[in-house]
Parts: sequence; C-alpha cells; structure tokens
Amino acid sequence: MTFIPNSPEARDVASQLHGYTNMRALEQTGPMMLTTGKGIYVTDNAGNEYLEAMSGLWCASLGFGEERLVRAATEQMQKLPYYHTFNGRTTDISMELAEKLLEVSPVEMSKAFFCNSGSEANDTAIKFIWYYNNALGRPEKKKIISRVKGYHGVTLAAASMTALPNNQRDFDLPFSMFRHTTCPHHYRFAHDGETEEQFASRCATELEALILEEGPDTVAAMFCEPIMGAGGVIVPPATYYEKIQAVLNKYDVLLVADEVICGFGRTGEYWGTQTFNMKPDILTCAKALSGAYIPISAVLINDKIYQALADNSKKIGVLGHGYTYSGHPVGCAVAFETLKIYEETNMVGHVQSVMDHFQTQLRTVLDRPFVGEVRGKGLVGAFELVADKATKRSFDPTQGAGKVIERVTVEQGLIIRAIGDNIAFCPPLIISREQIDEMMEKLHRALDAAEPELAALV
Repeated sequence: MTFIPNSPEARDVASQLHGYTNMRALEQTGPMMLTTGKGIYVTDNAGNEYLEAMSGLWCASLGFGEERLVRAATEQMQKLPYYHTFNGRTTDISMELAEKLLEVSPVEMSKAFFCNSGSEANDTAIKFIWYYNNALGRPEKKKIISRVKGYHGVTLAAASMTALPNNQRDFDLPFSMFRHTTCPHHYRFAHDGETEEQFASRCATELEALILEEGPDTVAAMFCEPIMGAGGVIVPPATYYEKIQAVLNKYDVLLVADEVICGFGRTGEYWGTQTFNMKPDILTCAKALSGAYIPISAVLINDKIYQALADNSKKIGVLGHGYTYSGHPVGCAVAFETLKIYEETNMVGHVQSVMDHFQTQLRTVLDRPFVGEVRGKGLVGAFELVADKATKRSFDPTQGAGKVIERVTVEQGLIIRAIGDNIAFCPPLIISREQIDEMMEKLHRALDAAEPELAALV
C-alpha cells in the first residue's frame, strides 16, 4: 500500500469521494490503488500482489482477466453499443439473457427485468410489490419486513431495509413503511440452551407477532438474503426458512429472495434459495451475474405478480418504471457469456469440490484466543472476533479490532473484509484447493502479528 504526497494517489483523495470510508482518516493515509488483476490476485501501484479473498465486494466470481468476458463486451460494443427497453423496444441479447435467467431460476418465474445494481433491483422489487397490491385493490398492504443486520442496498428504499446502523444513521432512514424482525444469528441471539431448531421456531413466532401487531392487511412482503452477507455472513439456523415461509404463506405475505451475494454458485448450489429450500415470489440478483465485469442486475417475478402488473399497466396506460440502462446490451452480453462459462465449466461442481476444504481450513482459526465463532457455507465464510471467548464478550466497537485484522492481512498480501469485528471471506469461485491453503497461510501469519495488538485491547 503506497501513498505519496502530490502523487496521482494524493490527488485522488481530493477529487474522489469514497464510499464506506472515513474521509478525514483517508486524507491522512491515502487510498490503496489497485492497477492490475489476474485470476484471484490483484496488484497495487507499487507492484505488491494480493490474494483477493473477498472477490472485490462479493462479486468477482471469475476472478480478474477473464478474456471471454472482455471479448463479449468488445463484440457487443462493435455490434450495438447501446439501446433501451422502453416503449416496447428491446435487443436480441437482452431477450436471450432474460430467457436464460428464467431457464435457470430456482422456482418458476415469468419475467425478468434488468437494472444496474443490487440496490436498484431491490428498490424495483419494492415498487413492483406496491404496484401489485394496488392492482389487487389492497392499497393498505404495503409494509416491507427485513431482518436486523440484513443488507439490501443503499438507495433510499433499499437502505430502509438494510438494518445496519451506519447505513441509516444521519440519512433520515428508515422510511415509515419498513419494519425489521429478528436476526437469525444463533451464536449471538439464541437464548441459553436454545437449539438451532428452537431458535428458528422463536424467530418464526416473533415474525408472526410482528405481522399481527402491524396488521396482516398492511404487510406486503419480506426480503431475505439466503445467507446474510454484509451483516457478517450469518447462516440461518436449521429449519429457519421452512418455519418463516409457513408464517408468510399464512398471511399472504410475499417472499423476496435477495440473491445478490448468494446467487450463481456461491453457496454450493446455483442459487442460495436451493441451498435453503426457499420458494420466493420474487428473486433479485446482481454481482456474479456478470462476474462483476460490468454493472447489471435483474429482478425475476412469478406469473401472479406479472399478471397483476400487466393489468394495472393496461388500466393506467403504462408501467411508469424503468432505467436508461435497463437491459443495456453490453451488460447483457457480458452476463450471458458469464452464465455460459458457469455452465460449460460446471462452476457449481467446482465449488462443491473445494468448499468443504475452504470451510474446514477456515475453522482452524477457532483455536485462536480471540475468535469466538466461525460460520459459512459453500465459498463464503467469516469469523467473529471476541474479547472473551467464554462469555462471547465483544471488543468495544471504538477499538477497531476488526480493522487491526484488515490491516495486518494486507501486510501479508491478503485482502479480506472487516465488517465490524466480523472478518469475511468470499473468494472468487475459481479458487483452487492450493490457493485456499495459500490464503490460510497468509491469514495465520496475519493473526500471529495481530494477536498482541488485540490482547492490548482487552
């Protein structure tokens, strides 16, 4: 990591506003400037190489430098660099991608709508849900439920669902139509002696109590990530989705599966919904849809929702929603080629062949004095730092224990992500067993260096 005063990097601090960053601190430290990437590795402007164990932001599923995606973008740029999907127009490649997504969908879906990010996809899903209930003559059925520590994006409505304090603090969020229910994190929120199944039952009971308190006629949908990503890689307890779906069905509340992180093989199945036997009415996806090579996301809706939307558009005269870049042909071409790569290389099969090794190796950090829990599924995982393992006492958040780990891992040539004191891993799907071992060697060296610092924080 190199920062030179008056260099292009220094000017970057002055000219670029960085998300998820303490901007005053950045003025002193400067940014980390990445310039090249190949496979699962990226290189900074000083020539230092890093194993990218977070796929950037959970998204570079095919790593860096996949030539097939570069060619797909180039060829589409030369053929038709842009067109829109308004007013009944479309492109051949956006239609092909829509058909492919419906073909691989985990449950039967009717239509695909394209956006540009996971946040946009979830915002769009909310708008469709409200439009749907108005079409059915249920103008009061509009409230949206998500879960504490859930993450669904940063646009205004999506951030209202994202029940993480820093995504709402001083943004005047959440909006009034949004509610939050129990976080399904057994390690942190189960009662003493409560099994996973008992905790799942209590989560379902508390969800039902919330719906009844609000009034079932006012609750429209619940959004769920199969595995909660930016909340700390929280894997639901056994029987959880079976139990909450029974509650949602009882009160005619739609289930939206936010597959932005989990989709396209991450959990060991093509979709996280398959891993946990979810039956969504709406599915949103992004990130690995294009391997992160170009912005694109999608909303898949089932036929009952499509029919209501179509009827309402006939009544009004138009579905008054869309984006300039919905179904952008270059984005669709890259996404379509990405799905072809997953299929032709049996990417899900590859994930299944390495995921047990990944999870087993990650759990070797449980022997460390400041690791309270390790959790994960497929090729996503995390460990949680604690000041006291016996009592699960956390570090004081102002001490920045997670940031200590983030810093020392970079010094060892490894990029992870500290989510508070949860240390997350989400390597490219193409990672090999040998590269998993390399990742863990770097991690253990970093933990050796970090433990004296952590001990001083206790």
